Amino acid sequence: MPAPTKGPRLGGGPAHERLMLNNLAAALFEHKRITTTVTKAKRLRPVAERLITFAKRGDLASRRRVQAAISARTNTNKGIIHELFTEIAPQLSERNGGYTRITKIGNRKGDNAPMAVIELVLEPVSAKQAVVKEAEKAAEKSAPKAEATVEAPAEETAAEETVAEAPAEAEVTEARAEDAAEAPAEEKADDAK
Repeated sequence: MPAPTKGPRLGGGPAHERLMLNNLAAALFEHKRITTTVTKAKRLRPVAERLITFAKRGDLASRRRVQAAISARTNTNKGIIHELFTEIAPQLSERNGGYTRITKIGNRKGDNAPMAVIELVLEPVSAKQAVVKEAEKAAEKSAPKAEATVEAPAEETAAEETVAEAPAEAEVTEARAEDAAEAPAEEKADDAK
């Protein structure tokens, strides 16, 4: 059994806090981002990320655990659970954690409570990985076309690969030359000061 959190609870008791956090998680999955206090956002993060981890598994037992947490008594909550399993979980399948982002936005006007926006991180893990995946998909699409054409002898294919690599090496050499030209100019500017 996990140890209770230190300090005062968000609600009157542990059951009320659990219900409040599950309702916040349902709102987060429905709207993809919500504005709440910093304390509630920090307490919501592990709850929401755990539910997303269950959704990534995608099996029936996981769906029932998420339904028990979000208490799917109404059709809207069932719709939220369906959206979590069919739309959100596949988008986060490549991510190994860190499904949410908390951004502080200042204090609330009425009671000066510190506010934050908690949102789902739905963009790819890194831009480089997204580009690599697109390149792999393009290669897979072009591979059947290449097989359909008449196969060239191995010697010609090796010669084509060598020619294809040469321009890339030339670009790298040009970039290094430009960097080397910029470095002395920066040093002269520093010496002038």
